[in-house]
Amino acid sequence: MSKIINLRTIRKQSARDAKRRAGDENAARHGRSRALKQAEQAQSDKARAHLDGHKREP
Repeated sequence: MSKIINLRTIRKQSARDAKRRAGDENAARHGRSRALKQAEQAQSDKARAHLDGHKREP
């Protein structure tokens, strides 16, 4: 005898899986971790400060 399944539950689960898969793809394509964002910000701030320190006053 086969197991009885609820089609509504299966449909909802497959929709959740599809959304999770799409979200994971978007995160891999566009996402960056907070630490990576902060490191890039710190690097750009340091470069800007370095350039500002070498400016000559007119």
